[in-house]
Amino acid sequence: MHPQRKMLHNELHARPSLYFDEPAHVFHLAFLGDNTQCNSLLERLCPDTVAAQAAQGITRLEGHPLKWERHAEFFTLTLVVPASSNELQWTTLPESLARGIEGHAQHLINAVQVVVRAEAGLDLPSYGFKDPCGSCVGGGDAVVWSDFRLTEDGTNRLLFINRRLNAYRQGRMIRRLLEIETYRMMASLSLDIAKALDPQLNEFDRTLVSLSERNANASGVHAKALLEDIALLSRQVVGSTVRNRHRFSATRAYAQLVFERLGELRESHLGDCQRLGVFIERRFKPTVRYCAATEQRLEQLAMSVANLGDLLQARVQVEMEDQNAEILRSLNARADAQIKIQRAVEGLSIIAITYYLINLFKLIYSGLHTLGANLSAREALLGMTPPVLLILLLILIRIRKAKNH
Repeated sequence: MHPQRKMLHNELHARPSLYFDEPAHVFHLAFLGDNTQCNSLLERLCPDTVAAQAAQGITRLEGHPLKWERHAEFFTLTLVVPASSNELQWTTLPESLARGIEGHAQHLINAVQVVVRAEAGLDLPSYGFKDPCGSCVGGGDAVVWSDFRLTEDGTNRLLFINRRLNAYRQGRMIRRLLEIETYRMMASLSLDIAKALDPQLNEFDRTLVSLSERNANASGVHAKALLEDIALLSRQVVGSTVRNRHRFSATRAYAQLVFERLGELRESHLGDCQRLGVFIERRFKPTVRYCAATEQRLEQLAMSVANLGDLLQARVQVEMEDQNAEILRSLNARADAQIKIQRAVEGLSIIAITYYLINLFKLIYSGLHTLGANLSAREALLGMTPPVLLILLLILIRIRKAKNH
């Protein structure tokens, strides 16, 4: 069996729901943090009952079921406290849970309280909702109300009215509602980053326009300084992209989960009220789109800067090729001039050699005539001509061989 067979198969059971009957209070808390912080919190709440590497678990806190889950960058606690029909109004966090999370309050990213009850005897105004949203969920088997307004301690409140759901369907339905709120908050973490990036991106845009104009008008002598400025802008854009890529990618993933969970609610209208899914989508989608637009803007800036650098390098390369071509033409002209000079020198050399040979033979003729040789000038000329021509021919052959070599 493959060593990862059991681990991979058990991923199917990695996120079980809590199953319970109404009436009850459900408290859901989500904290930003890693496994170390999660273990620290769990040790305070329920020591000796948590596996250090487990992804999730269900234990009990003061006799009530407590479910904990680890995620990539956050962890959650869900506590279900059964209630009587007289205890169905909003209440504070149980003392044991509030005491256990005291050292982690600054990492709390989401807090939701859900009152789960039956429809009989419902008095909706008593729950204090202002302009509430309501939906029939699960094909009309349950009703959810909320105004999505935080209390003074930062808690979002949901009223869940069970009509025909059993404990299993009710647990899964409430789990979807809690995941929608938690994933929505996690997806919105990049909103502040996107807003902070906006003036920086505007400055990058202005710098890019300036560099593009300089690239269009600059001569080759300024190419080095321009290339350094483009490289600086590229480093800044790429640095911003790398620093924020993970957060924007997480926003896309969490947003997709939110929309999937909204679809799984199977909402329908409840009177004239706005549906919960419509309320969330109309206000959450702009956040997701703004973050996606900021990420796309960063990527386009990086591509534009890279293209500008490529354009500058191509222009410099063309200018260098033109300069090299001009140098080659100059070298060719010099070579032609040298060849012409060399030919002229060869001609003059032959004339000079001929002159010296004739004078040499003239001296020989004068010496022979002085010694009494009876040679006429015509005979001497005829005698000197073949040696002179032969010597000139040998000299020409040597010059040709040297040139070929």
